[in-house]
Amino acid sequence: MNTMLTARLHEIGAPMQLDRLPVPEPRPTDVLVQVKACNVVPNLGNVLTTYAEWFPYLPLPKLPAVFGLDSAGVVAQVGSLVTDVKVGDRVYVNPGLSCGACRACRRGEEPNCDNYTFMGYFSFGTDGQDRFDAYPYGGLSEYLTAPQRNLVKLPDSVTFEQGARFGYLGTAYSALRKAGAGPGRTVLIDGISGTLGLGACLIALGLGVGRILGTGRNAALLQDVKALAPDRIDVHAAGTGSLPDWARERTNGEGADILIDSLGPGSPAESFVEALSSLGRGGVAVNIGGMMGRPALDLFAMMCSQNSVIGSLWFSTGEAQDMADMAGSGVLDLSVFEHHAFPLEKINSALADLPSRHGGFTNFVCTP
Repeated sequence: MNTMLTARLHEIGAPMQLDRLPVPEPRPTDVLVQVKACNVVPNLGNVLTTYAEWFPYLPLPKLPAVFGLDSAGVVAQVGSLVTDVKVGDRVYVNPGLSCGACRACRRGEEPNCDNYTFMGYFSFGTDGQDRFDAYPYGGLSEYLTAPQRNLVKLPDSVTFEQGARFGYLGTAYSALRKAGAGPGRTVLIDGISGTLGLGACLIALGLGVGRILGTGRNAALLQDVKALAPDRIDVHAAGTGSLPDWARERTNGEGADILIDSLGPGSPAESFVEALSSLGRGGVAVNIGGMMGRPALDLFAMMCSQNSVIGSLWFSTGEAQDMADMAGSGVLDLSVFEHHAFPLEKINSALADLPSRHGGFTNFVCTP
């Protein structure tokens, strides 16, 4: 095929248009991927058509633009200098693009690049448009190009729909690694039944965490999470008593070793402060959510307890490959997701009428 179908946003407030564009040619160190599944963020329709719930300091690409953050598919063509990737490989495309030349990139810390940019979504720096211009296609298209260094090889046991969930999963994986999660540790996940929180729960189980504590607002949904591993997971419905007291009752009075905060925009800052108070001495809190409140932190108490707070953004391609290998070995169970798929031609109607969600268990994917 010389052309491909894409869904492009031409104007804020208007539906995406189905356009036919030339299939791009990969540059020497790039690959061409045929997209099989692209994760669809539930609020994508609001973001792309009204900029509602958006962060003004995170620039979006110039319009018209092809969006779609997390893509999985099959390598269709490789550039002349590509190594270790071949046509037919099943891959997840890490959308994180860095400049490759700054101090952070040279240290191998690409997410710390001043102009780190998500292809098919938004940038963290003022020069992100350069990245958008170099890689203009998100997953809401039949094909996209990407640097070979951004590819994660998927085991045969990982479906494309599961691979398209790697953005959320990888974010949780990197946060848990930063905090030293593993056997002998207790992890408290604030918002465990949501998309990010459930991913953190699954990753923590795969890393061998023995005790996982989780909070959420929906008591019935929390029970569904607990049922994943009743002997290792305990849940607490928000508003049913003191969270710090509850956490200490389940940790011999010590408190949690790690807090993963996955609360989204609109969540009260007080909920983070309460969760932070559930940490034991030396405990680490990692924020991976989009809470925009400004929590009042008792820094003196944190100093005395040697607590720390970390912001963790996305993940490296190496971390994503480790996570894929965990899934391939069976220690990371991705079978819990309930996939709702729709074709590219129905993108606008699908965004306008997504099925009701079963919390983080639900996985919306477009299948170009």
